Amino acid sequence: MRVRPAPLVSLLAAVLAAMLLVACLPTASSEPGPDPVEPTATAQVTGSVDPDGTDTPEEFAKDMRASQVVAEQYWGQKLGGSFQPVSQVLPYREEGEVACAGQPLPLNNAVYCSAGDFIAYDVNWAFAAFQQIGDAFVFYLLGHEYAHGVQARLGIRKQFTIEQELQADCMSGAFIGDMVRQKALSMQDDDATELADGLEAVGDDPDQPWFAPGSHGSPAQRFQSFANGYNDSLQACGL
Repeated sequence: MRVRPAPLVSLLAAVLAAMLLVACLPTASSEPGPDPVEPTATAQVTGSVDPDGTDTPEEFAKDMRASQVVAEQYWGQKLGGSFQPVSQVLPYREEGEVACAGQPLPLNNAVYCSAGDFIAYDVNWAFAAFQQIGDAFVFYLLGHEYAHGVQARLGIRKQFTIEQELQADCMSGAFIGDMVRQKALSMQDDDATELADGLEAVGDDPDQPWFAPGSHGSPAQRFQSFANGYNDSLQACGL
């Protein structure tokens, strides 16, 4: 996925193709400030998805910056003059290096912290996913966490975690889909499959109760929520 490049791919056809192609997937659960911290090591993401050539720290950092800029542009359009961007997007390398409301953030994670109004992510974990799944995953990941920031701004608080998370997936889909339609982003040939792979990788385990705190949804639920937002914009997300 790229900012302002070449021709668009029909998402509906690509998504249907991706749904059929999903097989061996991972099972592990312009300048917005200073440059992000670059990864220093490649954490392992289990699975058998082949890398697509997006394997340099410089390209990863560039895509993280671009995804933040485009997300700020998108939500500025949707929320108008009342919109305030998320204060920071913080990479971290070690467990506990960044805390949210006094709670240290673990490795292999990305979160929106409402207490500090920032997004934080394990840079080595995210870079490993970027290498193995592709650059579209970066735009989904940032889009999902930015959606939580927008939920906080709108005062949205669902009864169950899974409702909050699936709505954020839908909002991330709307963000990417609408910006593709505006030609601020373009879908490249492999992007739909990369998005399907990424949503498979972050889906809950089959034995995770839907009502448990921290539940995000099955891979199928997460993919469907994302696709709903992509195809039908925010009207599909219950905002």
